[in-house]
Amino acid sequence: MPKIMQIIGHSTQTAELIEDLEKGNLAHAYLFSGSPHLGKMTVAHWFSEQVLTLGLTDEGRANERRRIEHLSHPDFMVLDQLWIDKECDDWDIISQSSNVSQEHRSKTPPAKTDIISIDDVRALQHRLHATGVGKHRVCIISSMERMQDAAANAFLKILEEPPPNLVFILTAGSLSKLLPTICSRTRVMHFSPLSRNTLLPMLEHTSEDDAHFILQLAQGAPGTVKRLRDDPDALRQERQVQQHAISFWSSNSLKSRIHVLSALNNRGIDGDRLIMHLAFALRKLPVSDRQKSAPVFMQLLSDLQTNVQRRLVLQRFALAAKN
Repeated sequence: MPKIMQIIGHSTQTAELIEDLEKGNLAHAYLFSGSPHLGKMTVAHWFSEQVLTLGLTDEGRANERRRIEHLSHPDFMVLDQLWIDKECDDWDIISQSSNVSQEHRSKTPPAKTDIISIDDVRALQHRLHATGVGKHRVCIISSMERMQDAAANAFLKILEEPPPNLVFILTAGSLSKLLPTICSRTRVMHFSPLSRNTLLPMLEHTSEDDAHFILQLAQGAPGTVKRLRDDPDALRQERQVQQHAISFWSSNSLKSRIHVLSALNNRGIDGDRLIMHLAFALRKLPVSDRQKSAPVFMQLLSDLQTNVQRRLVLQRFALAAKN
C-alpha cells in the first residue's frame, strides 16, 4: 500500500500548503508540475493527510492515516496506475495505487496505453458525487498529461463546477501538455530538481562510487535515488548501460556501435536510458573528441523527435560518430 513517505526537500511548497490549510484558504485544485520522480506524489499524499485529519486528536490522526495509506478512506480518491490490457489484469496491484473504479477497462479493453480516457473521468465523476463523511474530500490524479482531449474537456467541466469541499491535487510533468484552461483553474506549484547536498543524506550507507553514480543518474530526483539505492538489480542494469555507452564512443567497429544503438530502434524507457548514458559518456571524452562528437549527438536527438525512419537515423549517427 502507498505509505505516506518522508518528503525530501520541497520545503517552500510544503510551507505554502500548510499556510493555505491553517488560514482556511484551500484552493479547490492544486497542480504540482515538474519532471518525474521529484516527489510530487509524495507531497500529494502528505497534503491529503493534512487536509483529511485537520482538527483531529493524535489518535484520530493515526487512525485516519492508516485508512489513507490503505486507500480505504471514504473521502480520499486516487487515480494513479491504470489497468492497461489483458496482459496487465492484476487488480490487486492496481489497487495499491488507485482506488477509483476501473471496471470499465476490463469490459472494453483499450489498446495497450496509459491514457486516461473519458470513461475513466466518468468513473471518477461517479465517485466525486458520492456523499463524504468529513469536512473535506481529496482527489489525487497522477500524470494529467495522460488525459485524452475528450477526457480533459470532461474534467474541465468538473473543475469549473467542483463538488463542495473537494480538493483536487493534480500532478504533471509538463504544463505545456495540458489544456491551458485546466492550468488556469488550478493553483500551479512548480517542483524543481533537488541539490546534491539535499539528496546525499539518502545515500549515507552507500559506497562513495555508487553514491556518485546514483546522484549523476538522478539529476535531482529523490525518487530515482531511492529506487537505485534500494534495488541492486536496477543499479546493476544502469551500470551495464553505462558500459555500453562508453563502448559506443570508444569502439572503432561500426557493427559494435550499431549493436549498442539497437535499444533506440523503438521508443521507450530502454532507449531513453541509453540516450542519457551516451550524454554522460560524451562529457567524459577528451576535449577534441567531445567537440567533434557533440554536434553529431545533438543531431541524433533532433532526428529522433521526427518521423524519420529510426534505423536509418541510427546508422547515420553510428557512421558520423567516428568520422
